[in-house]
Amino acid sequence: MSSVLDALSASTSATGAGSTTRNDAASADRFLKLLVAQMQSQDPLNPMDNAQVTSQMAQISTVSGIAQLNTTVDGLNRQFVQMQTLQGAALVGRDVTLEGNRLSVADGRGVGGFELQGTADRVKVEILAPSGRVVDTLDLGAQDVGRHGFNWPAPALPEGSSYRFRVVASAGAASVAATPLMRDRVDAVSTVGDRLVLQTRHSGNVGYADVKAFN
Repeated sequence: MSSVLDALSASTSATGAGSTTRNDAASADRFLKLLVAQMQSQDPLNPMDNAQVTSQMAQISTVSGIAQLNTTVDGLNRQFVQMQTLQGAALVGRDVTLEGNRLSVADGRGVGGFELQGTADRVKVEILAPSGRVVDTLDLGAQDVGRHGFNWPAPALPEGSSYRFRVVASAGAASVAATPLMRDRVDAVSTVGDRLVLQTRHSGNVGYADVKAFN
């Protein structure tokens, strides 16, 4: 005689992925009905083992408990996303630091940054015009591993100019990996599923987790 859980599993699979709460209640009801029917039709000379019945009841109880826990976690996750969205709304109009090589030009100076993966004997920043031509080079000397910023005098450039930069770092004859960091403005926030997304002026949609710093 097949077990109650086998029949219940087949019945649950046939219902598809509907409402979790409704399916859980229906599953428990089907379990009880199948258990009673199985006990009524069992062979008197070979009755069901009490341990088997107890095990099946424990399993259906565990499944129901896990389903209820998942429902609770989903509710908490939705509340967390809502709270995160409210907090993210405070970032609208503020500057954030993101991965990118666009030079932020304002008040007669260009601002950028980078993150070194190792200690470098020499670091230089090349300023690139919109055409890609190198127009200036900043020699920053030796720099430790980690995040660094720089300023480039740009009195002749209008605010918002689309200049970019390139970081070249080395330790002896070996190059050191450097990730360029740029400053961008948050124009709006939104949620995509359970993720908070920042709509930035120059980088487009950026995940909240991708923000390196808040300026």
